[in-house]
Amino acid sequence: MEITFLKPDVSHITLMQELVKEEVDNGNILLRTEDEMANTIRSYTVVEVDGVMAGFTALHIHSARLAEVRSLVVSKKFRGLKLGLKLVQACIDEGREYKLKQILSLTYAKSFFETAGFRMIEKEEIPEHKIWADCIRCKHFPICDEIAMVHDL
Repeated sequence: MEITFLKPDVSHITLMQELVKEEVDNGNILLRTEDEMANTIRSYTVVEVDGVMAGFTALHIHSARLAEVRSLVVSKKFRGLKLGLKLVQACIDEGREYKLKQILSLTYAKSFFETAGFRMIEKEEIPEHKIWADCIRCKHFPICDEIAMVHDL
């Protein structure tokens, strides 16, 4: 089994949207339009198993100190290979390359992110208010039940 991590290009967007569709439909991940994904394609990392897209995530930089893990998804077919943890680690490594101070996750998967070295914080501790601009698009807004977690770099 060959596992490969790569930076996608815009030709990957349709497949990425198909892969994340179920999680978007059930409200676990926010919808990103084709244009949004194209605009932020450099923030994504894709993992392939034997040449097949198995998952992806994005590291969205909010400020000189803070970035966010977004749109983390692994195909059900490839779960159990720890690809999610490897994708998060890729975000952590990238955050260090950019000399960031913290990586944020707003998640329903608390124990998963704890395994990846994140700790829970109160949402009010999130320092950059512009993060909340996405919240209005969430089907759970204004009753947010996600957990805020950070990883200190």
